Amino acid sequence: MNKKLLLILRIIVALILIQTLRFKFTVHPDSVYIFTKVGLEPFGRIGIGVLELISAILILIPRTIWAGAGLTLGILGGAIMMHLTQLGIEINNDGGSLFYLALGTFIVSGIILFDQRKNIPIIGAKL
Repeated sequence: MNKKLLLILRIIVALILIQTLRFKFTVHPDSVYIFTKVGLEPFGRIGIGVLELISAILILIPRTIWAGAGLTLGILGGAIMMHLTQLGIEINNDGGSLFYLALGTFIVSGIILFDQRKNIPIIGAKL
């Protein structure tokens, strides 16, 4: 993949992850509602926020792009599953924007991880 395009995709994912942190760390009512509904308030909200921050940092560091993209896939895979099983696609009349943002970021992270697959320690050398 073109290095400039990869960098743009990485920055987009990192910005989305970082932007959502203010909702988690400032105890925004929507964030509290979501995590209460899935039974993870407050420790899940804070813990997932910390993991998202770590993921955003890792995806921006060239040697750890694969780790950041993989961690993002795991976090957002869980978020997508919560939307599909417990929360619903639309939350508090948001038109599904949180779900679609998670889905789009999940897809972009998958593209980044696929591009970086050969850089994954141990298994990357076999690909």
